[in-house]
Amino acid sequence: MSNVTLVSPPAPTIVTADQPLRPHDPGSLISMRGIWKTYQMGSEAVHALHGVSFDIPKGEYIAIIGPSGSGKSTLMNLIGCLDTPSQGEYWLNSKNVSEMDDDELARIRNQEVGFVFQTFNLLARATALHNVELPLIYGGIGSAQRHEMAKQALAAVDLADRVTHRPNELSGGQRQRVAIARALVNHPSILLADEPTGALDTHTSMEIMDLFDRLHGEGNTIIVVTHEADIAARAHRMVSIRDGLIEKDEKIR
Repeated sequence: MSNVTLVSPPAPTIVTADQPLRPHDPGSLISMRGIWKTYQMGSEAVHALHGVSFDIPKGEYIAIIGPSGSGKSTLMNLIGCLDTPSQGEYWLNSKNVSEMDDDELARIRNQEVGFVFQTFNLLARATALHNVELPLIYGGIGSAQRHEMAKQALAAVDLADRVTHRPNELSGGQRQRVAIARALVNHPSILLADEPTGALDTHTSMEIMDLFDRLHGEGNTIIVVTHEADIAARAHRMVSIRDGLIEKDEKIR
């Protein structure tokens, strides 16, 4: 009988909060290291995120997916500089935004992040052109330049013939296109979309996702936050969140 050497499989690597983290990647557009978000609910501390770390290079198309309560909305708020982490570092375009105050975060949101929301968030009495101009007004851009940039953004989403229409004169898909144009008008570093097809029918949802495909092909960095697997599958990379942890991070295209 031959001698057989039994070799035990290597133990899995478990990363805990007190282990040293590798430095942020200066070559990435987004670099998160050891991100925790904790909410105090009375005497109880509730951890929405548990030491999340990942990088997003410029030009990537990524979906963040997870069920309700998974922590994906908390992560989206941190990526969009709507909130700050309780612990850890968040670097966006080589800026450590995790250490910024409210005024600095407001400037970063206006300059670096284009938001697309499920419910469009358009001003009801404003034209498509004026809705798209809003980030430029906040940014102090002059009227003539503002009009031209907003027209170009609307043309980029195939709404050049709808600039004077108000939201109640547009279909759901057209309203979402106005919201996407508004998100793009400042030429932000990232386009951050929160359930962008949640208020749309299936056909219109696919049209919006086709538009995201085209915008990504033009070099835009796109992050879609969703609970829908078919929407997430349109991205090139999928990050699955569960119980405040990254459950899976995989290239799918």
